[in-house]
Amino acid sequence: SQYSAVDTNPLSVYVMQPIWDKIIKIVPLWIAPNMLTFSGFVMILVNYFLISFYDWDYTASGTSPGLVPTWVWLFSAFATFCAYTLDSIDGKHARRTQSSSPLGELFDHGLDSWATSIFVLSFFSVCSRDNGKTGVSVYTMYIYLSIVLFNFMCSHWEKYNTGVLFLPWGYDLSQVVLIAAYLLTGAIGVEIWHKPFLFGYYITDVLVILLIGFSLFLSFPQTLYNIHRAHLKKTLKNGSLYEGLLPLVSPLLLFILLTVWVVLSPGNILAKQPRLFLWMVGVAFSNVICKVIICQMSSTRPELFHWILFPLALVVYAAISGLLGWTEEIVLGVFAMSATAAHVHYGICVGRQLSEHFNIYIFSLKKRVQE
Repeated sequence: SQYSAVDTNPLSVYVMQPIWDKIIKIVPLWIAPNMLTFSGFVMILVNYFLISFYDWDYTASGTSPGLVPTWVWLFSAFATFCAYTLDSIDGKHARRTQSSSPLGELFDHGLDSWATSIFVLSFFSVCSRDNGKTGVSVYTMYIYLSIVLFNFMCSHWEKYNTGVLFLPWGYDLSQVVLIAAYLLTGAIGVEIWHKPFLFGYYITDVLVILLIGFSLFLSFPQTLYNIHRAHLKKTLKNGSLYEGLLPLVSPLLLFILLTVWVVLSPGNILAKQPRLFLWMVGVAFSNVICKVIICQMSSTRPELFHWILFPLALVVYAAISGLLGWTEEIVLGVFAMSATAAHVHYGICVGRQLSEHFNIYIFSLKKRVQE
């Protein structure tokens, strides 16, 4: 299927696109577009692990400001800008080198589905977790992450039904806000987040309110409107309501299972291991969404229950029933690592299969030699 995306965001159209058009001219024509996509993702990962090293439990900005060196915040701004740029020019570069392919589209959106959570998890280090005076509670973090992932899911669910990816307005805005937040933190220090900003509200509160407002009152209604419009024009991809709603079943069950674990955990797992837990949420979500993206691209029907729901359900049951006892954190660690390994393995396998099927290399513009 031919890839089609619509971008109506003024920030993107009038400010960012002209910048990308200038930057793309510097990129050598022999570089594969997937190389750009992957480099951006690697920068996000490096940045995340760097922040994790200085601030594993999300307390550095609150209880001991200055624990994260200034250069780390500046590097975060730089890494975020590079990743945002590379993610925005990879498609242009593919058209420039006449190498657009379903493999590239899947590579781009698949990595985006993972990067989305990593962006959010890195940002939490800026505002730190609640210590009584400042910060955000770990439950707010979980809700915040869930809303961002819900938004991402909506745009791909919409593409599954309409065949068109309407790029959400929040994306460019969130990237610019992230970069600005890192620069501010680097320039002034984390103290900037500790002072009330407007009417006794902190900047972090304002950002959370904006995010929820954007999602529930802009992105989601827009998604429903676009699907409704396709329905009126009779251009919907799926005949029945059941088929149209099918891709939502697994992500919603995933969210329900995770929330049950968060709320009923006897050891209060989210408060004990927020970074591990939220990382696991992001990986599990990305794996579920990648399946939807593949189904939407190949016009196949997703299975009702994604495989990860079964081991997760077992773990959640064992945790909330008290069976795990003091091993709950260890089991979370093992599950998070297994899910990450399974996701990476899945990505490599799908990449290889598509690379063979379309007779192209993932990271090179040379054609594969037919065996």
